[in-house]
Amino acid sequence: MPDRESIVLDSYALIGYLENETFSSRIEKILRQAREGKSRLYLHAIHLGEIYYITLREQGQNLADLTYARIRAFPLTYIEMIDEALLRTAAKMKAKYPISYADAFAAAMAVINNASLLTGDPEFQALEKKENIAIEWLT
Repeated sequence: MPDRESIVLDSYALIGYLENETFSSRIEKILRQAREGKSRLYLHAIHLGEIYYITLREQGQNLADLTYARIRAFPLTYIEMIDEALLRTAAKMKAKYPISYADAFAAAMAVINNASLLTGDPEFQALEKKENIAIEWLT
């Protein structure tokens, strides 16, 4: 059993946190625990890119750059590479379920890292019932 909790964050969780959604305090607590070494948070570059383009499209360049820098300063285990295991696991998830390709990577990272996936994205509901993925739902 790991000595600390492992959590994969998807773009839904981070965008909601940055936009001060009702679950923001929960994300803040998780970030604090990661700073204290009590948990390990994972984020893939795909999800950071997704947040960046959404912010760029909706809020403009300055806020997109600020959001990018802010997220990079979070206490995250930031994954930039796509190795064969991640690629194949994500591709299998995408082939089996009606989820976005980015969401398939979040699910695959949760499986590979024996982590829970923190999200509120309803696309994951079908996957949660049929795969070995622990999903912590943000409401």
